[in-house]
Amino acid sequence: MKDINTSAFAIEVVDLVKKFGNFTANDHLTFNVRRGEIFGFLGANGAGKTTAIKILCGLMAPTSGQVVVAGYNVMTHPELVKQNIGYMSQKFSLYEDLTIFENIRLYGAIYGLTANEIRQRSDTILRKLGLLKDRSRLIKTLSLGWKQKLAFSVAMVHHPKIVFLDEPTSGVDPVTRRQFWELIYEAAADGITIFVTTHYLDEAEYCDRVTVMVDGHIKALDTPAKLKKQFNVDTMNEVFLNLTR
Repeated sequence: MKDINTSAFAIEVVDLVKKFGNFTANDHLTFNVRRGEIFGFLGANGAGKTTAIKILCGLMAPTSGQVVVAGYNVMTHPELVKQNIGYMSQKFSLYEDLTIFENIRLYGAIYGLTANEIRQRSDTILRKLGLLKDRSRLIKTLSLGWKQKLAFSVAMVHHPKIVFLDEPTSGVDPVTRRQFWELIYEAAADGITIFVTTHYLDEAEYCDRVTVMVDGHIKALDTPAKLKKQFNVDTMNEVFLNLTR
């Protein structure tokens, strides 16, 4: 699979295999993610989600298979993949002892933005979040919900094509989770592809399509509505239980 920038897909995975010795973490995964899609990646602990995400982010090479992310082959151009994606982990990836602006400036510099671009984009982020007057506050003084929303915005400071969110709403209250998903919808409406893992099965309902991994395999991939119809159940939680128990 060649490096391409004209595909309708933001992510293309064909026959992805990742082995650690005799253990197969990802067993012949094949799927694609459309541009601007909110794509849910579900699975119990140990299902192979984290390994797959590391490969998609250019942090780990597959044992075999073909993976193209943001138009670039992860085997041949992992650095170009990294430049075109954003990533937000469960721990939000912010430095507690730096101020809000210092965090934005740090990540902007890491992503190769100029000083002028960092100033402009930090103002845009802070204005949108209503934090212009708080730019000098230390991250550790913010609530968990504000850290979460800021971390998501920082992950997009370089205007990436794709943002990977690894259990981004873990530990926050339902109201804050809903506010965070409103930010996700706004980003997707702007054409950014969202690839999200979550342990909250109700959040799977918010995705355009969902895949469920079990023991390194993809066991299901479709819209939440079609998956519920396929298993004749009312919720994604019941779909998940049908596939994993």
